[in-house]
Amino acid sequence: MDTASTQALRKALELLVDPPADPDTSKGYLDLLGDGSDAPKNAGFIQKVWASPAGSMLYDNAQALGRKLMTAWQEPTEWLNIPPGGIALDVGSGPGNVTAALARAAGLDGFAFGVDISEPMLARAVEAEAGRQVGFLRADAQRLPFRDDVFDAVTSIAVLQLIPDAEAALAEMVRVLRPGRRIAIMVPTVTNRGPARLLSKGGARFFAEDELADRFEGLGLERVRSKSIGTMQWVRGQKP
Repeated sequence: MDTASTQALRKALELLVDPPADPDTSKGYLDLLGDGSDAPKNAGFIQKVWASPAGSMLYDNAQALGRKLMTAWQEPTEWLNIPPGGIALDVGSGPGNVTAALARAAGLDGFAFGVDISEPMLARAVEAEAGRQVGFLRADAQRLPFRDDVFDAVTSIAVLQLIPDAEAALAEMVRVLRPGRRIAIMVPTVTNRGPARLLSKGGARFFAEDELADRFEGLGLERVRSKSIGTMQWVRGQKP
């Protein structure tokens, strides 16, 4: 294990349900899916694009521009209230900029981990953001590899709509969150606009206005709030 994120990846191994005897960190991230036989299968044009090298670059640039232009894309670090020395999880971490922001919010003794299935995207994240407090893992969001109740904050930004079983992924995020801690998710909302229709045909899912908030409450979360800005919505809650 010889990467900029060696300390972070060692910490990640401590959080796993079943840590591998010979962890693969040869690409700078902890690969828990190996040759892809256990990886979830992307369904639809959108997911396949994001998993490609060209798609990862396109997504990276689009996300960076979106964060500058849309208040809906602001990083949720303030509301998540990560304690000093806390551990945060970014599901569908993409280029890793939000993961790094979570680590900064956790302070010098904290950690943040990003989970993604796209190898090209993980490579970009490692190059741009990996460090002593920031580590990345290749894993399935529908079957997170972590033990119960280990994270002080969980977030997922504009990714849940691309996961084949979004309900399973959300349940997993709640499972790994510590009691009393917070989760914040950003997803697209239902719309009849032309670009949204194209994305939907490509495999992206659009959530009804109260759909995700109802799911949060069904999973037992408290202080559930949702806020829509344009065609995007933030939904947040706290684990009792």
